[in-house]
Parts: sequence; structure tokens; C-alpha cells
Amino acid sequence: MSAIDPKSESSKDVFETVEPIGKRVLIRKDEDKKETKGGIRLPDNIEIPTITGRIVAVSAEIESDPMLPLKKYDKVLFNPKNAIPVDFEGDNRLFVIDIENVVAVFRRNK
Repeated sequence: MSAIDPKSESSKDVFETVEPIGKRVLIRKDEDKKETKGGIRLPDNIEIPTITGRIVAVSAEIESDPMLPLKKYDKVLFNPKNAIPVDFEGDNRLFVIDIENVVAVFRRNK
């Protein structure tokens, strides 16, 4: 019986995913705004306590709980203070967030 050497696999053969565990979601944060709607340029070091983003994945625990109305692709407002960055993409916009740090979900009225 031989083991597969992970170094010998080509990068296109390996597809890696990130799945949150517990009451957590994986969020891709939106691009930082450089200007306000009125055209005022914001400084690069501005610190905003809440950030918007899209849910990329939800944990099985959240998915099975009807009291937590979050699902993949929802746009949410979250507090990034305890966000765990995921070094998965070059731009580092993915974060694992505890459900307590998701403060709002954006919904469209139909």
C-alpha cells in the first residue's frame, strides 16, 4: 500500500475549500470604499467598526438551525474585530466570523 505524495499532485488536480465549524460563517468582505457617494475621498487608514460582505459558506450547525436565517450569498454587515482572516486568496478578503459578529443581513422586499 503506497501513500500519495501531496507534492507530486499538480495544482489543478487539488481543489481546496474552507468550511466553517460551529456557529460561524465564511464571509468575503466587500472592497474598501475609497470615496463617499458625495465624492469625498476617504483616507487609506480610516477605521470603520463594521464592514459589509457576502457569505461564501455557512457551517452545518447554522444551516440546520431555522432560528438563524443566514444562507450562502447573503449580504451582511459584520463587526470585524474578532474576524479570523483566511489566507486562501491573494487579496485576503475572506474571514471566518462568529455568528454573534454578524449584526445585520440585507434583504430585498419583493
